[in-house]
Amino acid sequence: MVVSCESIVDEKFLENSTTVDGVELVAKQNSSNGNLIELSMNTPGVTGYWDYNLGIALTNKVEIVYPIPGTSTFTFVGTLGAEFFEKSIDVTVDVLDTPLDQDWYDLVSENTSAGKTWVFDGGPDPDGGLWWFMSDPGGNPWAVWWNAAGDCCPPTDAAGRMKFDLDGAANYTYYSGPDAEPVNGSFVLDVANQTLQVVGASILGSMEGGGNSGTLQIVELTEDKMVLYEPNAAWATGWTWIFVPAE
Repeated sequence: MVVSCESIVDEKFLENSTTVDGVELVAKQNSSNGNLIELSMNTPGVTGYWDYNLGIALTNKVEIVYPIPGTSTFTFVGTLGAEFFEKSIDVTVDVLDTPLDQDWYDLVSENTSAGKTWVFDGGPDPDGGLWWFMSDPGGNPWAVWWNAAGDCCPPTDAAGRMKFDLDGAANYTYYSGPDAEPVNGSFVLDVANQTLQVVGASILGSMEGGGNSGTLQIVELTEDKMVLYEPNAAWATGWTWIFVPAE
């Protein structure tokens, strides 16, 4: 006797709960064009996260103190149920009436639009000091493996400078020397994770031995000193940079 059975398949398909046009994004500011901003996505059945340029918030609602005057675009990335989407909202900040984290003022000065220029804390010739050196890749930026700049071999841009400002955007400008043409880029200061990333240009001393011009760990950032560290530099070493404000 042969028994034939048909399998019962209960197929479930994902469906969209709304359309992209139906996703409601709202931005509330503490005052007329102030810089304390609450971003919210208010549509039920939609999940995702906010990309607010300076970081990611894995939630439908987030409050940020935004440091950049001008009109900025914030993006919600999420799913409607059956498909992913991105939708943006523009917010204009005219006044920084909510204080920023101190790291912002230390990096770009109290006059955030004018900005601040940084140079190496030594050189440009070998001077015995510690300001650009090979260090321990295991997380100790002060463990000197080779004092490159101080002993013999400063980077070719040792006499250069770099400027950070918030004049309408997070602007970064690199100069390889006193009379060099500027190279314009941008930067991301992650206060929570203590990292600094430059985009579209290099930091001083990053093109030779010192690693890359990407995301660097902030070891120290004060009004008078900035120490950056790359644990994964060239030759499987670490690298440490020490900068001071230009006079």
